[in-house]
Amino acid sequence: MHTLANRFVALIRDSGLRCPHCACDAANPAARLAAFEVWLAAASGLCALQTFAAGLAGDGDAVRAALTRAWSNAQAEGQITKLKLIKRQTYGRAGFNLLRRRLLLAA
Repeated sequence: MHTLANRFVALIRDSGLRCPHCACDAANPAARLAAFEVWLAAASGLCALQTFAAGLAGDGDAVRAALTRAWSNAQAEGQITKLKLIKRQTYGRAGFNLLRRRLLLAA
């Protein structure tokens, strides 16, 4: 299980180097997809990872897109999280003007 977990982490992290566990080319999208399919088959056979593997297989299109595309929405998600945090902190105590000012100062 430890080896499979390490292989999955190596697939997800985009290092641009060769994956140390399965020798796939991490920068090559086709190789990453092939390595994911091999990992998914191996993880489906292991009792401890069956539920996780089934969840990944169910969201297969999203996982494959994450492995092959360089696009990420992490920056937008970070900004949304910061906005929600500030909004929660001022809930019931301030109006829109103070919320706007705090957001501008937080940036």
